[in-house]
Amino acid sequence: MVGSALRRGAHAYVYLVSKASHISRGHQHQAWGSRPAAAERAAQRAPGSVVELLGKSYPQDDHSNLTRKVLTRVGRNLHNQQHHPLWLIKERVKEHFYKKYVGRFGTPLFSVYDNLSPVVTTWQNFDSLLIPADHPSRKKGDNYYLNRTHMLRAHTSAHQWDLLHAGLDAFLVVGDVYRRDQIDSQHYPIFHQLEAVRLFSKHELFAGIKDGESLQLFEQSSRSAHKQETHTMEAVKLVEFDLKQTLTRLMAHLFGDELEIRWVDCYFPFTHPSFEMEINFHGEWLEVLGCGVMEQQLVNSAGAQDRIGWAFGLGLERLAMILYDIPDIRLFWCEDERFLKQFCVSNINQKVKFQPLSKYPALINDISFWLPSENYAENDFYDLVRTIGGDLVEKVDLIDKFVHPKTHKTSHCYRITYRHMERTLSQREVRHIHQALQEAAVQLLGVEGRF
Repeated sequence: MVGSALRRGAHAYVYLVSKASHISRGHQHQAWGSRPAAAERAAQRAPGSVVELLGKSYPQDDHSNLTRKVLTRVGRNLHNQQHHPLWLIKERVKEHFYKKYVGRFGTPLFSVYDNLSPVVTTWQNFDSLLIPADHPSRKKGDNYYLNRTHMLRAHTSAHQWDLLHAGLDAFLVVGDVYRRDQIDSQHYPIFHQLEAVRLFSKHELFAGIKDGESLQLFEQSSRSAHKQETHTMEAVKLVEFDLKQTLTRLMAHLFGDELEIRWVDCYFPFTHPSFEMEINFHGEWLEVLGCGVMEQQLVNSAGAQDRIGWAFGLGLERLAMILYDIPDIRLFWCEDERFLKQFCVSNINQKVKFQPLSKYPALINDISFWLPSENYAENDFYDLVRTIGGDLVEKVDLIDKFVHPKTHKTSHCYRITYRHMERTLSQREVRHIHQALQEAAVQLLGVEGRF
C-alpha cells in the first residue's frame, strides 16, 4: 500500500514537473542555460531507483530530495570558468595567498583544490566537523540529499578532515555548495565558497617569540569563552592574531587599504573561539566571512595531534556582489554576453563596476493555500517554485499567515515576482507557469488551494 502510494506520487511528480518545465522552457531564452536530459530523467525517477550524477550511481531512498533544477547546475563549476566574476574573485584570492605566503623553498605555502566533487558523505559534511546528530543544520529541509548516506555538500568544510588526514597543513578549497533556502536576489540553492585552513607546529607558532622555546601549545584546563580546554592561552592568542591578520590583509587586497573592519564573536561547531568579519562598505556594515581556531578534537582525529590551527570560509557570490555591484544572484548563472563580457579583463585586479542590463518589468502573482496538518516545510515550496518557474522567479515573499479560528487550519499567502532578465514577459506566459505551480503544490505538497 505504501509502495503504491509512493509510485502514484512519483508519477504525479513526473507529470507535473514535465508539464511545468515544458511551459517554463518555452518562455525562457536559451541564454539561461540548457537542461541536460540525463539530469531531468534522474530527478524524475521514482523513489527506490538510482540517480546518476557525475559518473556515479546513488540509490534513492526516503531521504532523497534532489530536484531537476539543482541537478542541472551540478558540474557547471562557475568558479573555474575563465573571466566569470566568481573566477575573478577566486583568482584574486589565490594570487594573494601565493604571493604573501611562501614556503621554505620558495614555493606557495597554500595548496589549492578547486575541482573536488560536490558529492560527499553525510559523515564528511557533518560528523567529521563535530556537528551533533540532532543539530538543525542536518535537516532534510535545509539540504540536498542523494540518500541517507550521500548529499551535495552544504559547505566546503566537508573536505577539511580528508585533506588534513592526507598530511596537508595549509590549503584553500573552492567549490559549489548546495542549500535549500528562500528565494530573493541574495539567495540561490547553489552558491560558491572558498575555505582556508592553516596548521602550526610548536616551532612554527612560537618562532621569533622571546623565550618561545619554553611555551607550549597544549595543556589540560577548562574551556572558556576565549579558548578550548586543550589549548594554552599563549597558543590561542597567537593563532587568533595570525588568522585576523591574514584576513585583514586579504580584505585590504580586495577592497583597498582604507577598508574599515570589525570582528563579531559567534558560534560554529568546528571552531572555538569563532568570529565573523564585517566590513564597512559605503557606510553599511556587511558580514563577509566566518572563521575561528579549529576544534582540536577535529585536528586530532585527522592525525595532526601535534598541531593547532585556524580555518575560515567565505562566499564568492557575496564578495562579488559587493565588489562589482551585482544586484541579483541569478546573474551569475546567465550566459548573456552583455553580462559576461564586462568581466573579460586583462588584469584580474582591474577594477570592474557592473553596468546593469536593461531591467524589464516584473509581473506579480499571489498564491494562497491551506497547509496540510503535517510535513509541510517552506523550503519544499521554494524548491517547487524554482523547479517550475526556474530563473524567471525573482523572489518569493510570504505576505500573509492566517489561522482559522474554528478549524485551526493555517493558510499561507505567497507573493511571487516573475522577471526575465533578457526580455519582457507577458502575463499570459506567467499565467501558464503560475497555474502549473498551483496544480503541483496541491498534488505534491498536499496543500488545499485557495486559488
